[in-house]
Amino acid sequence: MAKPEPQLTASEKTKAAWLIARMAKRAVAGPDVYQADLEKKLERLLDTARKREATTSR
Repeated sequence: MAKPEPQLTASEKTKAAWLIARMAKRAVAGPDVYQADLEKKLERLLDTARKREATTSR
């Protein structure tokens, strides 16, 4: 089941854009380049935003 996308703060948007840009740069280098570390960082950023959103909506 897909997790709902949280509303991101300006700081979170900047960090996500930076990580996505780094992933794109690595993708240009070739299909065998390791990207799991950046994917984990992005997922952690989104999880943090989901938790923050859940606590502020209560």
